[in-house]
Amino acid sequence: MFGLSDITKFLFSFFLILPVVTLIHLGGHLFFVTLFGGTEKKIKIGCGEKVFSFCNIEVRKYYFWNGHCEFKGLKYDNKFTNSLIYLGGALFNLISMLLIYSLVYQGILEKSVLWYQFIYFSFYIMFFSLFPMYFSDGSPSDGKAAELTLKNQLDDKVTDDVVGKKEDEDDRCC
Repeated sequence: MFGLSDITKFLFSFFLILPVVTLIHLGGHLFFVTLFGGTEKKIKIGCGEKVFSFCNIEVRKYYFWNGHCEFKGLKYDNKFTNSLIYLGGALFNLISMLLIYSLVYQGILEKSVLWYQFIYFSFYIMFFSLFPMYFSDGSPSDGKAAELTLKNQLDDKVTDDVVGKKEDEDDRCC
């Protein structure tokens, strides 16, 4: 049953763990963007007004609600590299889940609700990013974008959380 003590755990998970998991996911996309020569890379955590930024990470007012990454151009731009960029977020979520699970299993990290919630949210984000579907705004999930890319049916490099701009495209708010 859900009790009063669970509210604190829920708030902690929602406001701290979920944004960290989102950052790992977006970092996975940008890892492959960097690997394949992308420029002007940026991660935006949350939505709403910009609160602050450091390095290439911009934190928005509602930092716990979604996020996306942006980049311009790729030095190596083909079906394979684009598919890895789309799947990179889920891959990083999977690696982080397996790492945490392994550390808990080996006794290096103590079993706790923190790690359970981390793995839960990582799996949640990984599952829905890989599920091949279109979101209500018409953008494809990462899994759908990878599928469309491999079939040569994706016109631009935009998903729910990846925005690949053309070199001559101006900044836009997403």
